[in-house]
Amino acid sequence: MVTEAAKYTSADAERLNAELGQRSAEEIVRWAGETFGPAIKFANSFGAEDVVLQDIIAKNAPNVRVFTLDTGRLNDETYEVMENVRFKYSDIPIEVMFPDHQKVESLVREKGFYSFRESVENRRECCAIRKVQPLKRALSDATAWMTGLRKDQSVTRTDTPAIEWDEGNAMLKVNPLIEWSNDDVWAYVKANKVPYNRLHDQGYPSIGCAPCTRAIKPGEDIRAGRWWWENPEYKECGLHE
Repeated sequence: MVTEAAKYTSADAERLNAELGQRSAEEIVRWAGETFGPAIKFANSFGAEDVVLQDIIAKNAPNVRVFTLDTGRLNDETYEVMENVRFKYSDIPIEVMFPDHQKVESLVREKGFYSFRESVENRRECCAIRKVQPLKRALSDATAWMTGLRKDQSVTRTDTPAIEWDEGNAMLKVNPLIEWSNDDVWAYVKANKVPYNRLHDQGYPSIGCAPCTRAIKPGEDIRAGRWWWENPEYKECGLHE
């Protein structure tokens, strides 16, 4: 149970992935809930993958705790789906993590509102303040965490396993949907009537902060609308590096 889960180290990640990596998302989620209980936390960003995983958790491991990172620059449509999910799965509280207001204020005073478009370094600085640091606070009382990552989301995620060792947070990271395709995700959304972000219907397959996300053009990669001014190999905010 939770006390045993706390003993896991980086050496266990490869073994667990070999044992569980080819199982269904539902089986992996059940294993995580049974193994870690409330010591595992799911990071829900309310994209299509994450609302699917929220539904799977509700049906298979409702003891998994859920949190989200509110960067302060999200689209109104994202708040709408947050609220819809909160009502649909009312038995599972959603912990909202905000960035440190003093760090945000200092960044804006020194570099303005759009410093993240000036360089990769500036963008990573903004992501660190608004996402990475709140993530670390969210995981401070966890033994493991869960995400909705999929391999075909970007070139930076093609080698990601279902269960991996997160060196930065010194804990196991569980990715139950890692082998799912985009079609798999949307088939589940429709079959299970899962609430989703209206921006997905407006050409936004991947949704982050409002000023860092645009709709994609026909034929573009699904992550092309995220930080579109950067090269694909840099398109991570630091949460999953």
